Amino acid sequence: MKKSIIFSAMFFSILLAACGSGGSGADTNQSENSSLTGSTEFKLEAWADNWFAAYLGDDLIVEDSVSITTERSFNAESVTFSADYPLTLNFILKDFKENDTGLEYIGANNQQMGDGGFIMQLTEVSSGNVVAVTNADWACTVIHEAPLDKSCESESNPVAGSGACDFIDLGEPDGWKAADFDASGWTATTVHSSAAVDPKQGYDDISWDSSAQIIWGPDLETDNTVLCRVTVTQ
Repeated sequence: MKKSIIFSAMFFSILLAACGSGGSGADTNQSENSSLTGSTEFKLEAWADNWFAAYLGDDLIVEDSVSITTERSFNAESVTFSADYPLTLNFILKDFKENDTGLEYIGANNQQMGDGGFIMQLTEVSSGNVVAVTNADWACTVIHEAPLDKSCESESNPVAGSGACDFIDLGEPDGWKAADFDASGWTATTVHSSAAVDPKQGYDDISWDSSAQIIWGPDLETDNTVLCRVTVTQ
């Protein structure tokens, strides 16, 4: 009898947890980062194809809850945190790729280059004012580009670093998240139209400010990892 009661309680707990859990990566995931402290509360909302991580200086604000290894992951995140002006916001943006060829579905009939896209808005909770959005004023740089020749997409046996499938992987610059980092040479910031990016699941879950724009590197297909920075003043 005791075993039956314990099992019933466990089953009921599991059922409650399942009902209260979030959905797939197609939904907007909402959370609060209490590890960041400051006098002003902010709400950061972002959508990425495929993955992003947002930092306040070196401190992680939010990381896309759907792994970069997930094909066709279109996901939005919403998080609140506290901080003090000025804010140095740093972002790592990644498109899915199977390896350094920059391709996905390798060996299948739909072998192709993927494409990226990112949009964000930052709202001051108390006033409701949108204080930062993605736009052409951001400083961005591409640190992974592949393939360097788009004909790699059609190769029957694409090999990273060989022929048309060569790539560039610069890695993250030392100290790039610091407030005094010189990003004056980061000029790869490119605004892309919604038609070009075709944002999917999660995107429509957020009421975007009219000034928020979708950004990426210059090439949606071959720019696989992009770093971006923006400073938000009061």
